[in-house]
Amino acid sequence: MAKNPAAPDADATVPTGPGKHRPTPSRAEQEAARKRPLVADTKEARARAKAELASQRERARIGMANGEEKYLPVRDRGPQRRFVRDLVDGGWHPGELLMPLMLIVILLSLVPNTAIVYYGFAALWLYILVVVVDMIITSVRVKKLAREKFADRTEKGLGWYGAMRTIQMRFMRLPKPQVKRGGRPV
Repeated sequence: MAKNPAAPDADATVPTGPGKHRPTPSRAEQEAARKRPLVADTKEARARAKAELASQRERARIGMANGEEKYLPVRDRGPQRRFVRDLVDGGWHPGELLMPLMLIVILLSLVPNTAIVYYGFAALWLYILVVVVDMIITSVRVKKLAREKFADRTEKGLGWYGAMRTIQMRFMRLPKPQVKRGGRPV
């Protein structure tokens, strides 16, 4: 019986025994197969990526200003921090006027009269003392009210968080105040 040359040999098509049954690719072939562009380097792709990143940042900025939980930094997250923010934002605090008062004292220091400069700095230091006392009172009050509302689940640092918020001017606070002056936290 003669073998048909068009028909493949049955033994040749089915590999038998161990092994991979193909030649090992060269290093150059392997490196060429792995190489692919990491980033699409077209102008349109870069412009699209830049526009998408800008829109994400804008959404995050607006979300943070509005106090949306998922956009807040870790230090501002949680119901206890929101309670402290609302508690502080609902009242008046002398620390809000500290920066403008410092600017006025700096301008007064340019006056050639030493008495005015002296009394300006003395008034600033007295005001700073009032601000520090208000920060201490706010810190104690925040801790007490948080303990009443959240029982044993209060976080550490709530008093300091509230005290630091009192010395920021209201319009510069982030997240933006969610309660009006005189309002109560929920």
